[in-house]
Amino acid sequence: MSGVALVLILVFVALLLMNVPIAVAIGMSSLAAVYASAGMAPPESLVASRMISGVSANSLLAIPFFVLSGVLMGRGGMARRLIDFANSLVGRFPGGLAYVNTVTSMLCGSISGSATAAVSSVGGFMLPEMRRNGYNNEFSVAITTTSATTGLIIPPSNIMITYAVVCDSVSIAAIFIAGVLPGVLVGLAIMAVSFIYTLRNHYGGSHKAGLKEILITFKRAFLSLFMMVIIIGGILGGVFTATEASAVAVAYAALLSMVIYREVKISDLPGILRQSGVTTAVVMFLIAVSMSMSWIMTIANIPQTISAALLEITTNKVALLLIINLLLLFVGTFMDMTPAVLIFTPIFLPVVMKLGMSPVHFGIMIIANLCIGLCTPPVGSCLFLGCGIGNTTIAKVTKPMIPFFIAMFIAVLLITFIPQISLWLPQACGLIK
Repeated sequence: MSGVALVLILVFVALLLMNVPIAVAIGMSSLAAVYASAGMAPPESLVASRMISGVSANSLLAIPFFVLSGVLMGRGGMARRLIDFANSLVGRFPGGLAYVNTVTSMLCGSISGSATAAVSSVGGFMLPEMRRNGYNNEFSVAITTTSATTGLIIPPSNIMITYAVVCDSVSIAAIFIAGVLPGVLVGLAIMAVSFIYTLRNHYGGSHKAGLKEILITFKRAFLSLFMMVIIIGGILGGVFTATEASAVAVAYAALLSMVIYREVKISDLPGILRQSGVTTAVVMFLIAVSMSMSWIMTIANIPQTISAALLEITTNKVALLLIINLLLLFVGTFMDMTPAVLIFTPIFLPVVMKLGMSPVHFGIMIIANLCIGLCTPPVGSCLFLGCGIGNTTIAKVTKPMIPFFIAMFIAVLLITFIPQISLWLPQACGLIK
């Protein structure tokens, strides 16, 4: 290993152990690596220029718009309408509220594009409701936390846009469509765990809705659900690009929340814009510093070195993919999704492409895998938020969370070893061969 690579890794790990924020750790370790390299001067200018070029991709313009549309939809009464619709559909079954929670989190997470938004909006309503109906509080927090992550697999998703920027050979439209079936699969895996748990604890159905009520709740939720149709349909139909779709999403979310639902007022806009701006700034800074680190890793031949090392361990495709999944699972426990995707995509993508894996398929695999990390300490943002809303502790939630971890990882393995789960829809739509 070269001296540059060694400095990069050692400084990065040391800063993480000192609890330095991940973005700062990435930036400082990149700067240290450039200082350690002879002939790279001035270091500050090099790192700064790479950070600027890292966030200069036109496709990244979609991120602030999707963030803003997600905040607008979250404030505009979308979650409550989706909960009512989901309750009318699956609330009648034994353990119905667990399924309502999962389905609503999937819908809310996919429309807002944010797992934490899904936890806060759905959890704020569903957790007290589940407690009133006799559900164990820690189980309720576990299902809310895990099911919210499906929104990052089902489009539109900001992390998918980030992956497409790193992997030049993947279009945003293709990765969007590829995430639909895998996201549903993860949701079904979570519901399977809920089914077993509710049978053991004899939770009954909470709400038996007739056809009339289903139609009424569907009518109330239809406009919220239609947002996905507009975005995906418009991209596939060639009406607008993914970046233009994000602007359409903002206009549509503003129309719903301010004109039709009337739950967002003009006076609320400064706070909404401020929240969107802060979230966008955090994401963009992570992308900027991660792109500078990716460049340095390329200069230091780290991806090639790791790729060769993995191929020396074994050339068996199944074994290699299992090793990569386990490494990603470990990485996800201490690193946020955005830097993890930006840093480890260039490392593992050459390996899987040598095995014949499509970049689109790998993108879904890495995103689905890292979603598990959102529910695990020490940096599981969804876990911490869910425990806060549920007024419980991580220690208490850990036991009921384990079966959901296992189910999600099984779903990841199915996504990994059955490529058509990810590739069938984009192939059918003509987005990939």
